[in-house]
Amino acid sequence: MDRLLAAYRALRTAAPHGLPGALRAALTRHYAVHEVEFRLVDYAMDALRPVEGDASGDAGVVSARTGPAGRAFGSQRPFVEPLDGPAAADPSALLTAHLPVSVRGNAVGVLTVRVPRDRLAADVIAELGEIAEALGHAVAVADRDTDLYLRAGRTERLTLAAEMQWQLLPGRSVSRPEFDLGGHLEPAYAIRGDVFDWSTSAEHLTLTVINGMGEGIEAALLTNLAVNALRNARRAGLGLAEQAYLADQAVYGQYRGVAYVSALLLRFELATGLVTVIDAGSPRMWLRRRGRVELPPFDAQLPLGMFEDTEYRPERFRVEPGDRLFFLSDGVYDAASPAGERYEEKALARALSSTGLLPPGQVPRAVLEELARYRGGPSPEDDAMVVCLDWHG
Repeated sequence: MDRLLAAYRALRTAAPHGLPGALRAALTRHYAVHEVEFRLVDYAMDALRPVEGDASGDAGVVSARTGPAGRAFGSQRPFVEPLDGPAAADPSALLTAHLPVSVRGNAVGVLTVRVPRDRLAADVIAELGEIAEALGHAVAVADRDTDLYLRAGRTERLTLAAEMQWQLLPGRSVSRPEFDLGGHLEPAYAIRGDVFDWSTSAEHLTLTVINGMGEGIEAALLTNLAVNALRNARRAGLGLAEQAYLADQAVYGQYRGVAYVSALLLRFELATGLVTVIDAGSPRMWLRRRGRVELPPFDAQLPLGMFEDTEYRPERFRVEPGDRLFFLSDGVYDAASPAGERYEEKALARALSSTGLLPPGQVPRAVLEELARYRGGPSPEDDAMVVCLDWHG
């Protein structure tokens, strides 16, 4: 336990930009580790990029979906590479262990260490896994004071609009006993008006899926106003209808109906599964229950900011343990094939069903890959956003 506390202390006392070096020194001293590599997943969730080194190069970059490091990242479980040949019987041979780095279910990267085989017992792997999780929390705090980790996760430069949108997001995924939740946006480096937001408390999960009209900076400014207006009302303790009303007034007051925001607002009671919903525009919710995928019929209400003094009527339904919910922007269900055919409901239902065995954190990326194949290329005309929620109850 002393060595585990020493590693924690090294992370707690390190300078924000010095976390990798401080951790490397602690692991070398207390765990006989020979090599340490810390990689962060990029915005597109395609690659794991080393934190240290040339952020603009490809040295040390590995796949986030294949290979040993990708396996640990995807499964969110430690993976130790097996030894082959004579080295398999050598107690001093170095084993390579890949440990997922996450923050409350939000997968951010992988910590890779090389340790002598005779020093890598099961309890050591468990401790290293705890240290990797502590590293994720340390990075989340350090992000306030350094750009090192944000830069390391970028395969290419973000557009200014994408920079603004990514700063709005609460994360890519979150896990609690009652639910698992994950979301993703494409194109990751040039998104415009789509965004999602969530917040949890002891009693509720509040989830918002937004599609702001327009392109570029104008779309990002519009979405930022709407999201922050909703957060302001939510943090004041107001109900879902009041949140929608005040955000509607904020957007209308600024744009006078020339620009508006489509939104789907939901509030889940964690103890009962009762969900309050306001459908204010184009984002849609699909429900997979007992193997069937369907589109629940909500009353379509006016987008936020289209008219002055719009009143919003909440609806209610109940989720059941085992339900999987998908929230999609129009960039998904309105996408067209090279022949001009829309991404029909049957094709979408097939894509949602085929991801049934994946955890919610991986589902959005898988659905968007299927969409890219249908579209015939990786460059969509509109933002595409997928959010996936598994309800455990």
